Amino acid sequence: MCGIVGVISQAPVNQLIYDALLLLQHRGQDAAGIVTMQGNKCFMHKARGMVRDVFRTRNMRALPGNVGLGQVRYPTAGNAYSEEEAQPFYVNAPFGIVLVHNGNLTNAIALKHELFEIDRRHINTESDSEVLLNVLAHELEQQVRNLPLTPEAVFSAVRNVHRRIKGSYAVISLIAGHGLLAFRDPYGIRPLCFGRNGEGEYMVASESVALEGTGYQFVRDVAPGEAVFVDTQGRLHTLQCAENPQLHPCMFEFVYLARPDSVLDGISVYQARLNMGETLAQRLISTMPPSDIDVVIPIPESSRPSAMQLAHKIGKPYREGFVKNRYVGRTFIMPGQGVRKKSVRQKLNAIGLEFKNRNVLLVDDSIVRGTTSKEIVQMAREAGARKVYMASAAPPVRFPNVYGIDMPTKEELVAHNRSIEEIRQFIGADALIYQDVDAMKRVVAALRPGLAGFEASCFDGHYITGDVSVEDFASIKAQRSAQGDEEDGPARTRLALQGGQEQ
Repeated sequence: MCGIVGVISQAPVNQLIYDALLLLQHRGQDAAGIVTMQGNKCFMHKARGMVRDVFRTRNMRALPGNVGLGQVRYPTAGNAYSEEEAQPFYVNAPFGIVLVHNGNLTNAIALKHELFEIDRRHINTESDSEVLLNVLAHELEQQVRNLPLTPEAVFSAVRNVHRRIKGSYAVISLIAGHGLLAFRDPYGIRPLCFGRNGEGEYMVASESVALEGTGYQFVRDVAPGEAVFVDTQGRLHTLQCAENPQLHPCMFEFVYLARPDSVLDGISVYQARLNMGETLAQRLISTMPPSDIDVVIPIPESSRPSAMQLAHKIGKPYREGFVKNRYVGRTFIMPGQGVRKKSVRQKLNAIGLEFKNRNVLLVDDSIVRGTTSKEIVQMAREAGARKVYMASAAPPVRFPNVYGIDMPTKEELVAHNRSIEEIRQFIGADALIYQDVDAMKRVVAALRPGLAGFEASCFDGHYITGDVSVEDFASIKAQRSAQGDEEDGPARTRLALQGGQEQ
C-alpha cells in the first residue's frame, strides 16, 4: 500500500504535490518522493521518512516545473530500508520516463529475468516498481521506433503491459515532453481516481481526499484496465486497454487502509464502515446477550464508524476510552514486531473513568497479528474493566496477502490455523466476536450495484489474479526473513516512532 499523485498544470506543482502527499500520508510512512519536470528535464528528491521530514524549503525550491508526481511509500516488495528503492523511479529511454506505483506484482521475479535476457534492460534494485517501469519503457519503445508518440501508441504500450505483468498496480507516469499517463490493473485492486480544477488542469491520485483537499473536483475513478493520458496541452485521452477487465477492489481498503472521507470506486469508505458495524452488531446479538455489555469503546481511529453503528444497534452507550498520541505512526504499517510491540502503549492511553467496574466491548477494524489486541485488552483490564470483550469489524485474517498489504506470511497471522476460541485465549478477552465474510462483502457491495466482487484473499483465500503459488509465499517469507535483523534495529525504531497522519 502506497499513496501516489500526479499533476499536469500551467503553474508550479511542487507545493501542490507536497500538499496532496500530506493528505495521503496514512498510506505510507516509510519514504516519500517528488519529481517535477520543466521542459524535458526532471528534478527529483526522495528519501526515507515522513513527507514533512523529507522535504525542506531547499528541497522544494529545487523542484521547478508545471508537471510532476509524488509517492508516499509503504514497502511490500524489495528492501524497505534502501533509499534507492524510494519512489519515483526514472529511466532515460525512451524520452525519459518517471513512474510511481501502488501495489505489488506477483510475477516480478520472472519479469526481471525476462527484461535482462530478452529486452536487454537492467534492474538495479529489488523493487517490483522498477520492473514495472522497465516493462512500460520497453513497450513504449516498441511502439515509437522512428515514429512520433501519439495517444494511440501510449495505449498500445499499456495494452502490452497488461499482457505481461500480473498482480495489483495503480500507476502514474510522466513521459518527458509528452504528458502524464495513469493506468490501473484489470481487476482494479488498488484505487486510482482523477479530478479537474477550475482551470481545466488534471490531478490523478490514490484517493479522492487528495483531490478535494487541494481544490480539485473529483471527476471519476480510473476504471480497471483503463489508461488515462493527459498531453502537454492539457487534453485528456482515455481508453480501456485490458482484454477482460472486472472490478474487484481490495476489501482491506474499506476495512482499514483508506481514509474514511474518501470515496473509492463509488463506495463511501465511511458508509462501508457503518454498514460493517451494523452486521457486526447482528453477529454479536447472535453470539452473546447485549445486556452483558455496559459500554462500547472503539480502538482509534479506523474502527470508530463501525463501533458507533454497533453501539446504536444494540442500544448501548458509545464512549471514547482511549486517547491517541497522534505523533506515533500507525502500528500496522510498521515492519518488524519489535517496533510494533514497543509502540502500542506509546500510541494509546486508557481513560480509567470509562473502564472502571464496567463490562466493556472493544471494537477494532481488524485483528491481524493479534499482538496489539492482546496488549490493548490488558490495558483495559489494568484500567479497571470487570470484563473485556473484543469485536472485529472484519472477519479473521487467515491467509497471506500478495497484493500490497504487509501481512504476507501465514505465521504472522493470529487466525491462521487457530479457532476463534484459541484466538480469544491468545488475546486474553472474555469474548471475541468476528465479522462474517459473506455479510461484510454483501453490505459493502450494496453501496455499488453491479460490482463484480472484491479482492478479499486475506479473508477468503481466493487470489483473484489466479497466478499465486506456494512458491510465491515461500519467496516472500525468505525476503522478509533476510531483512529481519534490520527491522528491529534502532534506525527502524526511530523512523517508526516519528509519528504520522492518521485517519
